[in-house]
Amino acid sequence: MATGLRFFVALLVDGVLAGSVYALVALAFVVVYRSARIINFSLAEWVTFASRLVATGTHTLALPLPGALAFASAGMTVLAVMFNRLVLHPLVGRPAISLVMVTIGLGAVLQAAAVLGFPGVPATVPLPIPSEPLEIGGLLLAPGRLVAAAAAGVGVALVACVYRTRTGVALRAIADDPQAAMAVGIDVDRHFALTWAMAGAIAVVAGTLSAAISGGGVSLLLIGLKVFPIVVLGGMDSLLGTIVGALLIGVLESEAAGFVDPLLGTGSSTLASYLLLLAVLLVRPYGLFGSPDVERV
Repeated sequence: MATGLRFFVALLVDGVLAGSVYALVALAFVVVYRSARIINFSLAEWVTFASRLVATGTHTLALPLPGALAFASAGMTVLAVMFNRLVLHPLVGRPAISLVMVTIGLGAVLQAAAVLGFPGVPATVPLPIPSEPLEIGGLLLAPGRLVAAAAAGVGVALVACVYRTRTGVALRAIADDPQAAMAVGIDVDRHFALTWAMAGAIAVVAGTLSAAISGGGVSLLLIGLKVFPIVVLGGMDSLLGTIVGALLIGVLESEAAGFVDPLLGTGSSTLASYLLLLAVLLVRPYGLFGSPDVERV
């Protein structure tokens, strides 16, 4: 294989694996938006806080990794239920801007809690996998990213299965019309809490893998910021669109870092994802797999 082609393929594979990590984080966003039509601007802090809970379970409580994940999932579930009951419940029926501002406020609180609430706890989460890269077909692949790709696939499959159950039907009904859902006996408050708890569990896994790969801290916040162009590109509430958008962004960033950054300078690869987003939105304002809102007059 020619050197240039080998370099291109290596960047392609690395981009796909990086995109799988983005997809896992973006899944936490899509779960909330698809069910509650809430744009969660605290997603980066949500994932960071979840990873800090896992790190606390691992380093402070000396729990094995499964126990630390269970501890963090329980903590995120409690946080989700409290946030839904104390903050979101009084805002039902209020303007959408109120919910947006609430998520921004939640992000500020979680960011402060992640810094002040875990003094002396390392940000990294060790995984029981080898740190040395694996050579497959002449390419060196990071085991952590391979695990993240598998976890992303399992996460999407599980969420898709949930939406095929009676609970999933109720969540879709709530997203379409909360008042009508309440009129037919659906417990909107309970399903909102379930939605945020699902997002919290996904954030635990995503935060753990992201912290193991990138080292945690500011890197997790940067990964969270990359999610917004991904979900807008994919279509906001589309699981398939989330996967496709994440892989496209991952591959584009990787190829741009290898071929464009040396010519235009470091940082060009970061702009590439937003340029792709603008190009797609000019053609499909509702994203690649999103559906336009239809209003009956």
